[in-house]
Amino acid sequence: MPKVSMEKLLATVIQFKASDLHISVGQPPVIRHHGRMKKLDLQGAVLDNDDTTALMKSITPDRCQQELQQRGGADFAIEYLDGVRFRVAVFKQKQTVGIVMRRIPSQFLTFEQLRTPEAIRSLIIRPRGLLLVTGPTGSGKTTSLASMVDFINTNYDRHVITLEDPIEYFHKHKKCTVNQREIGIDVPDFKEGIRRALRMDPDVILVGEMRDLETIRAALEAAETGHLVFGTLHTSGAASTVDRVVTVFPENEQDQIRTQLAGSLIGVLSQALLPRKPEGLIAAYEMMVVTPAIRNLIRENKTYRIDSSVQTGRKHGMFLLDDSLFRLWREDLCDKEEILLKSGRPNELAAKIAHAERGLDDEDEEGEDEEEEEDEEEDEDEDDDDE
Repeated sequence: MPKVSMEKLLATVIQFKASDLHISVGQPPVIRHHGRMKKLDLQGAVLDNDDTTALMKSITPDRCQQELQQRGGADFAIEYLDGVRFRVAVFKQKQTVGIVMRRIPSQFLTFEQLRTPEAIRSLIIRPRGLLLVTGPTGSGKTTSLASMVDFINTNYDRHVITLEDPIEYFHKHKKCTVNQREIGIDVPDFKEGIRRALRMDPDVILVGEMRDLETIRAALEAAETGHLVFGTLHTSGAASTVDRVVTVFPENEQDQIRTQLAGSLIGVLSQALLPRKPEGLIAAYEMMVVTPAIRNLIRENKTYRIDSSVQTGRKHGMFLLDDSLFRLWREDLCDKEEILLKSGRPNELAAKIAHAERGLDDEDEEGEDEEEEEDEEEDEDEDDDDE
Protein backbone atom coordinates (compact mmCIF):
# COMPACT_ATOMS: atom_id res chain seq x y z
CA MET A 1 0.00 0.00 0.00
CA PRO A 2 1.29 3.51 -0.78
CA LYS A 3 1.90 5.81 2.19
CA VAL A 4 -1.06 7.94 1.08
CA SER A 5 -4.13 7.15 -1.05
CA MET A 6 -4.95 8.91 -4.33
CA GLU A 7 -8.43 9.73 -2.91
CA LYS A 8 -6.84 11.64 -0.04
CA LEU A 9 -4.44 13.48 -2.36
CA LEU A 10 -7.20 14.53 -4.77
CA ALA A 11 -9.41 15.63 -1.88
CA THR A 12 -6.48 17.81 -0.70
CA VAL A 13 -6.11 19.34 -4.18
CA ILE A 14 -9.82 20.21 -4.22
CA GLN A 15 -9.79 21.51 -0.64
CA PHE A 16 -6.83 23.85 -1.33
CA LYS A 17 -8.21 24.81 -4.78
CA ALA A 18 -4.80 23.83 -6.17
CA SER A 19 -4.31 23.63 -9.93
CA ASP A 20 -1.90 20.66 -10.08
CA LEU A 21 -0.66 17.65 -8.14
CA HIS A 22 2.92 16.38 -8.68
CA ILE A 23 3.92 12.89 -7.57
CA SER A 24 7.59 11.97 -7.82
CA VAL A 25 9.97 9.59 -6.06
CA GLY A 26 12.15 11.06 -3.29
CA GLN A 27 9.80 13.72 -1.91
CA PRO A 28 6.26 14.12 -0.52
CA PRO A 29 3.43 14.91 -2.98
CA VAL A 30 3.56 18.53 -4.21
CA ILE A 31 0.68 20.83 -5.22
CA ARG A 32 0.76 23.98 -7.32
CA HIS A 33 -1.25 26.59 -5.43
CA HIS A 34 -1.75 30.07 -6.96
CA GLY A 35 1.17 29.38 -9.27
CA ARG A 36 3.57 28.33 -6.49
CA MET A 37 4.81 24.78 -5.77
CA LYS A 38 4.11 23.58 -2.19
CA LYS A 39 5.12 20.26 -0.61
CA LEU A 40 2.31 18.56 1.32
CA ASP A 41 3.09 17.85 4.96
CA LEU A 42 2.00 14.21 5.30
CA GLN A 43 3.85 13.25 8.50
CA GLY A 44 7.14 13.19 6.59
CA ALA A 45 5.83 10.82 3.91
CA VAL A 46 8.57 10.69 1.26
CA LEU A 47 7.38 8.61 -1.71
CA ASP A 48 9.40 5.70 -3.05
CA ASN A 49 9.05 3.84 -6.36
CA ASP A 50 6.52 1.34 -4.92
CA ASP A 51 4.34 4.26 -3.72
CA THR A 52 4.29 6.12 -7.04
CA THR A 53 3.74 2.89 -9.00
CA ALA A 54 0.79 1.92 -6.76
CA LEU A 55 -0.70 5.44 -7.05
CA MET A 56 -0.31 5.30 -10.85
CA LYS A 57 -1.97 1.86 -11.07
CA SER A 58 -4.91 3.02 -8.92
CA ILE A 59 -6.04 5.52 -11.59
CA THR A 60 -4.46 4.53 -14.94
CA PRO A 61 -6.46 2.55 -17.54
CA ASP A 62 -4.79 -0.63 -18.87
CA ARG A 63 -4.18 0.82 -22.34
CA CYS A 64 -2.33 3.80 -20.78
CA GLN A 65 -0.27 1.52 -18.52
CA GLN A 66 0.74 -0.33 -21.69
CA GLU A 67 1.65 2.98 -23.38
CA LEU A 68 3.68 3.98 -20.31
CA GLN A 69 5.72 0.75 -20.62
CA GLN A 70 6.18 1.03 -24.38
CA ARG A 71 6.63 4.76 -24.86
CA GLY A 72 7.63 6.08 -21.45
CA GLY A 73 4.49 8.15 -20.87
CA ALA A 74 0.73 8.45 -21.35
CA ASP A 75 -1.98 11.14 -21.04
CA PHE A 76 -5.61 10.62 -20.07
CA ALA A 77 -8.42 12.21 -18.03
CA ILE A 78 -10.25 10.82 -15.00
CA GLU A 79 -13.33 11.80 -13.05
CA TYR A 80 -13.14 12.02 -9.27
CA LEU A 81 -15.98 12.56 -6.75
CA ASP A 82 -18.81 14.98 -7.64
CA GLY A 83 -17.82 15.23 -11.29
CA VAL A 84 -14.41 16.88 -10.65
CA ARG A 85 -12.15 15.95 -13.56
CA PHE A 86 -8.37 15.74 -13.78
CA ARG A 87 -6.05 15.59 -16.77
CA VAL A 88 -3.30 13.10 -15.96
CA ALA A 89 0.22 12.68 -17.35
CA VAL A 90 2.02 9.51 -16.16
CA PHE A 91 5.66 9.15 -17.16
CA LYS A 92 8.95 7.46 -16.39
CA GLN A 93 11.86 9.36 -14.90
CA LYS A 94 15.13 7.81 -13.72
CA GLN A 95 13.42 4.43 -14.22
CA THR A 96 10.70 5.30 -11.71
CA VAL A 97 7.10 6.47 -12.21
CA GLY A 98 6.06 10.13 -12.00
CA ILE A 99 2.56 11.63 -12.20
CA VAL A 100 1.28 15.15 -12.82
CA MET A 101 -2.45 15.82 -12.48
CA ARG A 102 -4.16 19.06 -13.58
CA ARG A 103 -7.55 19.87 -12.05
CA ILE A 104 -10.08 20.76 -14.74
CA PRO A 105 -12.55 23.42 -13.52
CA SER A 106 -16.03 21.93 -13.31
CA GLN A 107 -17.75 25.08 -14.61
CA PHE A 108 -17.12 26.91 -17.85
CA LEU A 109 -15.74 30.36 -17.21
CA THR A 110 -17.37 33.29 -19.01
CA PHE A 111 -15.48 35.71 -21.24
CA GLU A 112 -15.94 38.32 -18.51
CA GLN A 113 -14.36 36.07 -15.86
CA LEU A 114 -11.46 35.25 -18.18
CA ARG A 115 -11.16 38.89 -19.35
CA THR A 116 -11.08 37.51 -22.91
CA PRO A 117 -10.34 40.16 -25.58
CA GLU A 118 -13.52 41.68 -27.05
CA ALA A 119 -12.48 40.76 -30.62
CA ILE A 120 -12.93 37.03 -29.84
CA ARG A 121 -16.74 37.38 -29.71
CA SER A 122 -16.94 38.43 -33.35
CA LEU A 123 -14.23 36.02 -34.58
CA ILE A 124 -15.83 32.86 -33.16
CA ILE A 125 -19.10 33.42 -35.00
CA ARG A 126 -17.44 33.79 -38.41
CA PRO A 127 -18.65 31.13 -40.88
CA ARG A 128 -15.11 30.02 -41.80
CA GLY A 129 -11.44 30.56 -41.04
CA LEU A 130 -8.67 29.48 -38.68
CA LEU A 131 -8.43 30.90 -35.15
CA LEU A 132 -5.29 29.95 -33.21
CA VAL A 133 -4.97 30.03 -29.42
CA THR A 134 -1.31 29.93 -28.41
CA GLY A 135 0.89 30.02 -25.34
CA PRO A 136 3.17 27.80 -23.25
CA THR A 137 1.90 24.64 -21.52
CA GLY A 138 -0.36 25.53 -18.60
CA SER A 139 -1.26 29.01 -19.86
CA GLY A 140 -5.01 28.25 -19.99
CA LYS A 141 -5.46 27.56 -23.72
CA THR A 142 -7.85 24.65 -23.08
CA THR A 143 -9.94 26.77 -20.69
CA SER A 144 -10.17 29.62 -23.23
CA LEU A 145 -11.23 27.23 -26.01
CA ALA A 146 -13.78 25.52 -23.74
CA SER A 147 -15.36 28.89 -22.94
CA MET A 148 -15.50 29.74 -26.69
CA VAL A 149 -17.23 26.43 -27.48
CA ASP A 150 -19.62 26.95 -24.54
CA PHE A 151 -20.44 30.49 -25.77
CA ILE A 152 -21.27 29.13 -29.26
CA ASN A 153 -23.18 26.20 -27.71
CA THR A 154 -25.29 28.57 -25.57
CA ASN A 155 -26.09 31.13 -28.29
CA TYR A 156 -25.98 29.55 -31.77
CA ASP A 157 -27.20 26.42 -33.51
CA ARG A 158 -24.08 24.76 -34.91
CA HIS A 159 -22.49 21.33 -35.22
CA VAL A 160 -19.24 21.39 -33.22
CA ILE A 161 -16.71 18.57 -33.45
CA THR A 162 -13.80 18.58 -30.99
CA LEU A 163 -10.63 16.48 -31.32
CA GLU A 164 -8.90 16.30 -27.95
CA ASP A 165 -6.02 14.43 -26.31
CA PRO A 166 -7.48 13.80 -23.75
CA ILE A 167 -11.04 15.22 -23.46
CA GLU A 168 -10.94 17.65 -20.54
CA TYR A 169 -14.15 19.69 -20.39
CA PHE A 170 -17.40 17.81 -21.13
CA HIS A 171 -19.88 19.80 -23.27
CA LYS A 172 -23.59 19.00 -23.12
CA HIS A 173 -25.72 19.59 -26.23
CA LYS A 174 -27.41 23.00 -25.74
CA LYS A 175 -28.25 24.93 -28.91
CA CYS A 176 -25.42 23.10 -30.65
CA THR A 177 -24.78 19.46 -31.27
CA VAL A 178 -21.32 18.90 -29.75
CA ASN A 179 -19.45 15.69 -30.59
CA GLN A 180 -16.19 15.22 -28.69
CA ARG A 181 -13.65 12.70 -29.99
CA GLU A 182 -10.67 11.54 -27.94
CA ILE A 183 -7.40 10.81 -29.71
CA GLY A 184 -6.33 7.21 -29.20
CA ILE A 185 -9.84 6.08 -28.20
CA ASP A 186 -12.37 7.47 -30.70
CA VAL A 187 -9.94 8.30 -33.50
CA PRO A 188 -6.25 7.39 -34.01
CA ASP A 189 -4.77 10.89 -34.47
CA PHE A 190 -5.58 14.56 -35.11
CA LYS A 191 -4.98 14.41 -38.88
CA GLU A 192 -7.39 11.47 -39.29
CA GLY A 193 -9.87 13.21 -36.97
CA ILE A 194 -9.94 16.34 -39.15
CA ARG A 195 -10.24 14.29 -42.34
CA ARG A 196 -13.18 12.33 -40.92
CA ALA A 197 -14.79 15.46 -39.44
CA LEU A 198 -15.13 17.01 -42.90
CA ARG A 199 -17.64 14.24 -43.77
CA MET A 200 -19.74 14.88 -40.68
CA ASP A 201 -21.39 18.18 -41.73
CA PRO A 202 -19.42 20.29 -39.20
CA ASP A 203 -19.67 24.05 -38.66
CA VAL A 204 -16.87 24.25 -36.08
CA ILE A 205 -13.88 21.91 -35.67
CA LEU A 206 -11.69 22.22 -32.59
CA VAL A 207 -8.20 20.71 -32.99
CA GLY A 208 -6.73 20.19 -29.50
CA GLU A 209 -3.12 20.39 -30.66
CA MET A 210 -1.62 21.26 -34.04
CA ARG A 211 1.62 19.46 -33.31
CA ASP A 212 2.84 18.26 -36.72
CA LEU A 213 2.91 19.11 -40.41
CA GLU A 214 0.05 16.79 -41.41
CA THR A 215 -2.30 18.10 -38.72
CA ILE A 216 -1.51 21.73 -39.62
CA ARG A 217 -2.06 20.99 -43.32
CA ALA A 218 -5.41 19.29 -42.60
CA ALA A 219 -6.53 22.18 -40.35
CA LEU A 220 -5.64 24.76 -43.04
CA GLU A 221 -7.55 22.79 -45.68
CA ALA A 222 -10.59 22.50 -43.39
CA ALA A 223 -10.55 26.28 -42.81
CA GLU A 224 -10.18 26.92 -46.55
CA THR A 225 -13.14 24.69 -47.42
CA GLY A 226 -15.63 26.76 -45.44
CA HIS A 227 -15.36 25.62 -41.81
CA LEU A 228 -14.44 27.49 -38.65
CA VAL A 229 -11.38 25.77 -37.15
CA PHE A 230 -9.97 26.44 -33.67
CA GLY A 231 -6.44 25.16 -33.00
CA THR A 232 -3.70 25.48 -30.40
CA LEU A 233 0.06 25.90 -30.75
CA HIS A 234 2.84 26.17 -28.15
CA THR A 235 4.05 29.52 -29.45
CA SER A 236 4.12 32.94 -27.82
CA GLY A 237 2.91 35.93 -29.79
CA ALA A 238 1.20 36.37 -33.15
CA ALA A 239 4.32 36.86 -35.29
CA SER A 240 6.10 33.74 -33.98
CA THR A 241 2.88 31.74 -34.46
CA VAL A 242 2.77 32.62 -38.16
CA ASP A 243 6.48 31.73 -38.50
CA ARG A 244 5.98 28.42 -36.68
CA VAL A 245 3.10 27.33 -38.95
CA VAL A 246 5.11 28.15 -42.09
CA THR A 247 8.48 26.70 -41.02
CA VAL A 248 6.96 23.30 -40.15
CA PHE A 249 6.73 22.77 -43.92
CA PRO A 250 9.62 21.99 -46.29
CA GLU A 251 11.13 25.10 -47.94
CA ASN A 252 9.69 24.35 -51.37
CA GLU A 253 6.15 24.44 -49.91
CA GLN A 254 6.50 27.52 -47.70
CA ASP A 255 5.37 30.13 -50.25
CA GLN A 256 2.20 28.17 -50.95
CA ILE A 257 1.53 27.71 -47.20
CA ARG A 258 2.00 31.46 -46.63
CA THR A 259 -0.67 32.12 -49.26
CA GLN A 260 -2.98 29.50 -47.70
CA LEU A 261 -2.42 30.88 -44.20
CA ALA A 262 -2.96 34.47 -45.34
CA GLY A 263 -6.27 33.40 -46.87
CA SER A 264 -7.61 31.32 -43.98
CA LEU A 265 -6.19 32.77 -40.72
CA ILE A 266 -8.68 35.10 -39.01
CA GLY A 267 -6.95 35.69 -35.67
CA VAL A 268 -4.34 34.65 -33.11
CA LEU A 269 -4.98 34.83 -29.36
CA SER A 270 -1.77 34.35 -27.32
CA GLN A 271 -1.89 34.06 -23.57
CA ALA A 272 0.22 33.78 -20.43
CA LEU A 273 -0.93 32.95 -16.90
CA LEU A 274 0.24 34.98 -13.88
CA PRO A 275 -0.29 34.89 -10.10
CA ARG A 276 -3.09 37.33 -9.22
CA LYS A 277 -3.04 39.53 -6.13
CA PRO A 278 -3.88 38.56 -3.39
CA GLU A 279 -4.45 34.99 -4.64
CA GLY A 280 -5.46 33.04 -7.71
CA LEU A 281 -4.37 33.29 -11.33
CA ILE A 282 -5.10 35.70 -14.16
CA ALA A 283 -4.36 35.64 -17.87
CA ALA A 284 -2.60 38.27 -19.95
CA TYR A 285 -3.39 38.21 -23.68
CA GLU A 286 -2.07 39.27 -27.06
CA MET A 287 -4.73 39.64 -29.75
CA MET A 288 -4.13 39.78 -33.49
CA VAL A 289 -7.07 40.12 -35.88
CA VAL A 290 -6.13 39.42 -39.49
CA THR A 291 -6.81 42.60 -41.50
CA PRO A 292 -6.02 43.08 -45.22
CA ALA A 293 -2.73 44.75 -44.17
CA ILE A 294 -1.69 41.78 -41.97
CA ARG A 295 -2.81 39.35 -44.69
CA ASN A 296 -0.31 41.04 -47.02
CA LEU A 297 2.47 40.82 -44.41
CA ILE A 298 1.89 37.07 -44.05
CA ARG A 299 1.77 36.51 -47.81
CA GLU A 300 4.92 38.57 -48.42
CA ASN A 301 6.89 36.97 -45.56
CA LYS A 302 7.15 40.25 -43.60
CA THR A 303 6.24 38.78 -40.22
CA TYR A 304 8.77 41.08 -38.54
CA ARG A 305 6.25 43.90 -39.18
CA ILE A 306 3.28 42.09 -37.60
CA ASP A 307 3.97 43.40 -34.07
CA SER A 308 3.81 47.02 -35.19
CA SER A 309 0.57 46.31 -37.10
CA VAL A 310 -0.91 44.76 -33.94
CA GLN A 311 0.27 47.75 -31.91
CA THR A 312 -1.45 50.20 -34.25
CA GLY A 313 -4.56 48.06 -34.78
CA ARG A 314 -6.37 49.06 -31.61
CA LYS A 315 -9.55 49.98 -33.50
CA HIS A 316 -9.76 46.34 -34.67
CA GLY A 317 -9.43 45.09 -31.07
CA MET A 318 -5.72 44.26 -31.31
CA PHE A 319 -3.02 44.69 -28.68
CA LEU A 320 0.37 43.21 -27.76
CA LEU A 321 1.05 41.04 -24.71
CA ASP A 322 3.07 43.81 -23.07
CA ASP A 323 0.05 46.17 -23.28
CA SER A 324 -2.06 43.58 -21.47
CA LEU A 325 0.67 43.00 -18.87
CA PHE A 326 0.99 46.75 -18.32
CA ARG A 327 -2.79 47.01 -17.71
CA LEU A 328 -2.65 44.18 -15.14
CA TRP A 329 0.08 46.08 -13.29
CA ARG A 330 -1.74 49.43 -13.54
CA GLU A 331 -4.96 47.86 -12.16
CA ASP A 332 -2.86 46.44 -9.30
CA LEU A 333 -3.85 42.86 -10.18
CA CYS A 334 -0.27 41.56 -10.49
CA ASP A 335 3.15 42.35 -9.04
CA LYS A 336 5.64 44.17 -11.23
CA GLU A 337 8.16 41.30 -10.91
CA GLU A 338 5.61 38.76 -12.22
CA ILE A 339 4.66 41.06 -15.11
CA LEU A 340 8.27 41.49 -16.22
CA LEU A 341 8.91 37.72 -16.09
CA LYS A 342 6.20 37.14 -18.73
CA SER A 343 7.19 40.05 -20.98
CA GLY A 344 8.86 39.53 -24.34
CA ARG A 345 10.55 42.94 -23.99
CA PRO A 346 11.07 43.34 -20.24
CA ASN A 347 13.42 46.35 -20.52
CA GLU A 348 10.91 48.37 -22.55
CA LEU A 349 8.05 47.37 -20.23
CA ALA A 350 10.11 48.22 -17.13
CA ALA A 351 10.82 51.67 -18.61
CA LYS A 352 7.09 52.17 -19.34
CA ILE A 353 6.19 51.17 -15.76
CA ALA A 354 8.87 53.50 -14.34
CA HIS A 355 7.43 56.26 -16.56
CA ALA A 356 3.93 55.57 -15.21
CA GLU A 357 5.18 55.51 -11.60
CA ARG A 358 6.50 59.06 -12.14
CA GLY A 359 3.02 60.08 -13.30
CA LEU A 360 4.01 60.84 -16.89
CA ASP A 361 1.94 58.05 -18.39
CA ASP A 362 -1.44 59.20 -19.67
CA GLU A 363 -0.60 62.40 -21.55
CA ASP A 364 2.36 60.81 -23.35
CA GLU A 365 0.35 57.76 -24.34
CA GLU A 366 -2.33 59.85 -26.04
CA GLY A 367 0.30 61.56 -28.16
CA GLU A 368 1.82 58.20 -29.08
CA ASP A 369 -1.60 56.77 -30.01
CA GLU A 370 -2.22 59.60 -32.47
CA GLU A 371 1.19 59.04 -34.08
CA GLU A 372 0.55 55.27 -34.26
CA GLU A 373 -2.84 55.78 -35.95
CA GLU A 374 -1.17 57.97 -38.58
CA ASP A 375 1.57 55.35 -39.10
CA GLU A 376 -1.06 52.62 -39.50
CA GLU A 377 -2.92 54.58 -42.18
CA GLU A 378 0.36 55.09 -44.06
CA ASP A 379 1.14 51.34 -43.76
CA GLU A 380 -2.26 50.34 -45.07
CA ASP A 381 -1.90 52.78 -47.98
CA GLU A 382 1.45 51.19 -48.82
CA ASP A 383 -0.04 47.71 -48.65
CA ASP A 384 -2.91 48.72 -50.95
CA ASP A 385 -0.37 50.11 -53.42
CA ASP A 386 1.54 46.79 -53.29
CA GLU A 387 -1.60 44.91 -54.26
